[in-house]
Amino acid sequence: MTFALKQFNPSATGPLDGIRVLDLSRLMAGNMLSLQLADFGADVIKIEPPEGDPLRDWKDDGHSLFWKTYGRNKRSVMLNLRDAAAMDALWRLVETADVFIENFRPGTLEKMGLAPDKLLARNPDLIVVRISGFGQTGPYAHLPGFGTIVEAMSGFADRTGFSDREPVLPPLALADMIAGVYGASATMMALYARQAGTTRGQVIDLSLLEPMFSVLGPEAAIHAVTGKIKQRVGSASNTASPRNVYKCADGKYLALSGSTPAVAKRIFEIIGRPEMMSDPRFATNSDRVKNRALVDAAIGDWFATRASADALETMRQAGATVGPVYNIADAMSDAHFAEREIVVDVEDEGFGTLPMHNIVPRMSATPGVWRRPAPALGEHNNELLSENPATLESGKE
Repeated sequence: MTFALKQFNPSATGPLDGIRVLDLSRLMAGNMLSLQLADFGADVIKIEPPEGDPLRDWKDDGHSLFWKTYGRNKRSVMLNLRDAAAMDALWRLVETADVFIENFRPGTLEKMGLAPDKLLARNPDLIVVRISGFGQTGPYAHLPGFGTIVEAMSGFADRTGFSDREPVLPPLALADMIAGVYGASATMMALYARQAGTTRGQVIDLSLLEPMFSVLGPEAAIHAVTGKIKQRVGSASNTASPRNVYKCADGKYLALSGSTPAVAKRIFEIIGRPEMMSDPRFATNSDRVKNRALVDAAIGDWFATRASADALETMRQAGATVGPVYNIADAMSDAHFAEREIVVDVEDEGFGTLPMHNIVPRMSATPGVWRRPAPALGEHNNELLSENPATLESGKE
């Protein structure tokens, strides 16, 4: 599959042109947050220690592909912040910045002499984003908070998987990704409030736990009202039926959802069971949820006798909501992913081009921009630091 080619243009400008972001964070949540801002034109400067952001060491077959993806459109300054000269250089950058991102364990920033009140005293217009596992306050504030722990403690893992097996953690940095998007939204709200004159700078206390907990939606209310704890149901749903993944005759899986009465009726007609809609066990969504096993058995029997391509075509032609369960190779060979430019080929010095996700969301008048590839560690010291960059990198006098 051939994807649209994206080439870097350092002079391109996006809607956040003129916004400078200092990103002292490590790994995923902060990098996701600053990527959203960088993709739309903000000048994101990664402040990295001599060993670099640990994300650089998340490698596949020796290649830093995480860094190439999440480091795009950013610049890198290497500073040993244990050295006074490096701290002086950071303070000079703080004076020029609009946003300051960090994800140290709560209290660490204060020990470094970079407490928010000091940052705001030096730059009253600064937006300080503090990312942590559990927030800056509360009984768990002092605990290290990797996304894995948050995905467990939020209640998310307990809802994922099958009832007769262990809870399932997501196989990727889901809590970090969600927090990063929340953080980018909060940063933009703070910048808008500053521009509107509502306030000047402020502190954003962004935990990984709270955005992840929000994904559970009304479950707190449901538990309070009903006293019930929803159980794991695999790929089915506690709130809608039919909804599941079904295995076809060729061993491939299709995902199907009949969350509305009209679509459920259509599905039952397709599988040759129209009478199910008038059966009291299946007449309403609540009835179907109570009798989910019978619904899934009827639909599963239909899929089991058909090849996935034929079943998909039949369901789609009849207006049912159904889709294939893709792996990454399937997605990258799908024409929709190419034509919509969901995946794009990005120029890369080592590989020639490298596929990665496009800038999202897409905006008609002020789209995101491709300005620079992920930087080498300390690549922009000479551009951004005015006093003896080599000394600042090494921490030596």
